[in-house]
Amino acid sequence: MFKRTKTLVATIAATTILAGSAWAAGELIINTDTSDPAPKKAFEDVIAGFEAEYPDIEVTWNLFDHEGYKTSIRNFLTADAPDLANWYAGNRMLPYVNAGLFEPIDDVWEENGLNESLASAKGSMTIDGKVWGVPYTYYQWGIYYRKDIFEEQGIDVPKTWDDFIAAGETLKAAGITPITIGTKYLWTAGGVFDYLNLRTNGYDFHMALTKGEVAWTDDRVKATMANWKQLLDADFFIENHAAYSWQEALAPMVQGDAAMYVMGNFAVAPLREAGLTDDQLGFMQFPIINPDVPVAEEAPTDTIHLTANGKNKENAKKFLAYLARADVQTQINETLGQLPIHKDSTVGDDKFLQAGYEMLSNTDGGIAQFFDRDAPAEMAKAGMEGFQEFMVKPDRLDKILERLEKVRARIN
Repeated sequence: MFKRTKTLVATIAATTILAGSAWAAGELIINTDTSDPAPKKAFEDVIAGFEAEYPDIEVTWNLFDHEGYKTSIRNFLTADAPDLANWYAGNRMLPYVNAGLFEPIDDVWEENGLNESLASAKGSMTIDGKVWGVPYTYYQWGIYYRKDIFEEQGIDVPKTWDDFIAAGETLKAAGITPITIGTKYLWTAGGVFDYLNLRTNGYDFHMALTKGEVAWTDDRVKATMANWKQLLDADFFIENHAAYSWQEALAPMVQGDAAMYVMGNFAVAPLREAGLTDDQLGFMQFPIINPDVPVAEEAPTDTIHLTANGKNKENAKKFLAYLARADVQTQINETLGQLPIHKDSTVGDDKFLQAGYEMLSNTDGGIAQFFDRDAPAEMAKAGMEGFQEFMVKPDRLDKILERLEKVRARIN
């Protein structure tokens, strides 16, 4: 059975990570922050399964709490590196790639057919033409909507921006606010911006913007904001949204006062708990704005990375190949209640997981990770503050973009 060193406080991480460990030929050391019950159980099962197939490899698993991990990861990757460490896809892994702390694993992808089987997430795992880890779980964002209200109002699921605007006008005419949202804690507005920008300008532009390579005063950003302003001018969002958390903003949808929510799949459970049935609740892809832009999606993705300073690289690559398998991704995501990335994995019969898997498995335009993952922390904070302000005072747009551009210029 694998050994586990449980590290809960960042200040003691440096002294406990490898306590009592010797670098043995049959050893593998993994650091993760999967300390919540479901992720913890999922990793216990995966490690046990791996050791059953590779009985000559003894796994040491160092389990951190989330905050301790965030403050410790750079230190342990630099000093006493494990062989593998979990993290996130997209721009969130960029600092560790640039610092030479993660190692590319193109060979693992090529030898195990991952370029095809994990194709939907390859773009978010690629930097400078190289692949930097194995993605093992994600969940979809999109638009959750009151299916029964749409049917009552004779609204078909909108596929295009014009259809979406028309659907909103029909809802308004019936006294129903088209979109609920709670921006009290800012990040929900980040999700709306992400989708509007992905649909207006595409994944490559969105990644360049969040990396700080594009000015916030660029005309393409203004085009995104113009589409957002169209929704604001039409009063598509609930009033006083800045006073509501994302959970509090579920109430208008449950009560039938609002019909749609741009949100992640984690909203389904509280909507069901509040009394909505699956006959009342539906999921749809965010509508197409620019048909010339490849369709990208928002799906925060958890990943495992080969560390540059780890010593057991051969064993680490065996684990990465194991984690990438269809059956293993099926198993881990059954426990997590999320979506496997392998195209041949099996998804549970939950209709929203099925809808998300179908959408993401057929995505060829890239997968974004969410604004506060894709942008540096300071830029993410300023950006989301600006988005919320824009939703309340859209006439301040120019000043908001100029302010965001000053932040971008300072941190880049």
